[in-house]
Amino acid sequence: MSEIISLAAANQHLQYIDPGTGNSSGISEMLAPSACLNAAEKKLAFLYLDNSVSSIAAFWNFFNSNHACALLSSSMKQEFKDSLETLYQPHFIYDIKRESVDGYTMEKINSSLEIFISRISSGYSVHDELKILLSTSGTTGSPKFVKLSEKNLVSNTKSILEYLPVQSSDVTPLNLPIHYSYGLSVFITNSVKGGKIICTTKDILQREFWSDFEKYQCTSLAGVPYVYETLFRTGFTKKKFISLKYMTQAGGKLNEKLVDVFSQFAEDHNVRFFIMYGQTEATARMSFLAPEYLQQKKMSIGKAIAGGRFEVDPVLHELLYFGENVFGGYAESWKDLNSYRQELPLHTGDMATVDAAGFYFITGRIKRIVKLFGNRINLDEIEKVLNEQFHDSSFICTGLEDQVLLVGVKNFQDDEKIISHFLHSKFSIHPSVIRIKQVEHIPLTDNQKVNYTKFMEQHGD
Repeated sequence: MSEIISLAAANQHLQYIDPGTGNSSGISEMLAPSACLNAAEKKLAFLYLDNSVSSIAAFWNFFNSNHACALLSSSMKQEFKDSLETLYQPHFIYDIKRESVDGYTMEKINSSLEIFISRISSGYSVHDELKILLSTSGTTGSPKFVKLSEKNLVSNTKSILEYLPVQSSDVTPLNLPIHYSYGLSVFITNSVKGGKIICTTKDILQREFWSDFEKYQCTSLAGVPYVYETLFRTGFTKKKFISLKYMTQAGGKLNEKLVDVFSQFAEDHNVRFFIMYGQTEATARMSFLAPEYLQQKKMSIGKAIAGGRFEVDPVLHELLYFGENVFGGYAESWKDLNSYRQELPLHTGDMATVDAAGFYFITGRIKRIVKLFGNRINLDEIEKVLNEQFHDSSFICTGLEDQVLLVGVKNFQDDEKIISHFLHSKFSIHPSVIRIKQVEHIPLTDNQKVNYTKFMEQHGD
């Protein structure tokens, strides 16, 4: 049995609640003996998950096996599923949205768990250390995965539990998807040390979510910046939630106004508010800002978690991270699954400063990545696809403080809404965070590369 499952199974207070039926179950009840899952040869499984009890059961059964699991969204478009499955050739597929998969046979693991098993044995090996693959780009279907080991998960879980006040009496709603590193972190830490976990497929904009929040007296809430923007817009801070003990924020930089708003809300209602910094490449969390420093060190990412440490590169000012939770490399096809190599330090791609008291502050970004709704969007990928789709026009893409996808377009004669509609249909990027600017020319550097800095100076207001 894996260490994570041993820790969760030892948690006598752990219950997974289905809010639709009110039924609850423990982790031991979810695990089912299966000859195919217990096979000695390590294989790859694709798990298309939501946050339902059935998805939780599928996750734990595969996690309890020797196999490696790629965690993916159940709402991923079929074209992306097909492309990824061609690239990775998974031996197992869990996907409740499909009745059949070409080349696979359906098998019942138990009364509630059905999986697809390839009729042809994969001709590649999977490294012993590789346990979890997490996408670097949410639901956009990018083939790039982060390779994580169980040691990564164990290390990060234990570090997080040293500073978050997770208790056996807690009631935790799974409002973040478990196929996302932050959501997976919430799920695992609370499985190890928490109490009741509400396995909800509702989001914070639905009344049912808040009805369940009140019904089960939830004690915590986790969110990316978009979640907190939505909570503020919908009047969350004007209400009182007697059961709420603490809130956590990660997945991008929260703007200063909302830091003030939720800091004040937390103080007024005796709620602890933790701002955290992390990346999928570090399993989930690398640092946290303790609630008592929210005003004194506002906009800081805090200090490194237990077992981790930061350095700032003296030349590039890039934030570097050292810790056991650092991943073992990237995968872009099945050919990359036979290796796992942890290289330290982790180059975060973020520029940072550190003050005399040891608190770190992010000042900019080196990498061409923007986080929207907590999902990382590869700007180069978006730019490439736009130029291919609308080949008579030229595009340049940047991000504005993890809030907006800024698209510059040259020689586009049609309605700009066509671009927003395409990005929404292709990458599930909501039109509300897309800003399109018509430009006369794409700015270039002296060596004829796209000058993103100049574009931002001209159009990033």
